[in-house]
Amino acid sequence: MDLKDYIRVIPDFPQPGISFKDITTLLKDGPMYRKAIDDLKLLVQHLHIDVIAGPEARGFVVGAPLAYALGVGFVPIRKSGKLPYETIEAGYNLEYGNDSLAMHVDAIEKGQNVLIADDLLATGGTISTSVNLVNQLGGNVVGAAFLIELTPLNGRSKLTDTEVFTLLNYED
Repeated sequence: MDLKDYIRVIPDFPQPGISFKDITTLLKDGPMYRKAIDDLKLLVQHLHIDVIAGPEARGFVVGAPLAYALGVGFVPIRKSGKLPYETIEAGYNLEYGNDSLAMHVDAIEKGQNVLIADDLLATGGTISTSVNLVNQLGGNVVGAAFLIELTPLNGRSKLTDTEVFTLLNYED
């Protein structure tokens, strides 16, 4: 079975014109969820990764099991106000709004190789902000890994210095 068969597409959510790719249908199927993480692992295992960072919240369900599979640590990138220790923050635009992300100031050690993992690459706002935060902490972003890429939104254009790895591409 194709992984796309496990992604539910919801038209006009969260607003008209958006074709939302719902990964919860993939996550609830243990063997397919494992296959997705294993397939991502195969795409990135050649990189010298010290730690994986994943933006809230779906980046956690991709990044944490991928970190486990690779035997490296995981660092959460959270929405502002959600982390208990001293943080750095950066704002960004979403496909349908604005938000800001934060990381603990000691989340990444200078010179560490970081893979950023998330469920979906759309316009690139979330991931380019994540790259910015990792760079501010002195980390070296070695790549970005996604289950899904929405190709027409051209998110790769915001990641010109970052190698991008995706399992599925959607043209809508």
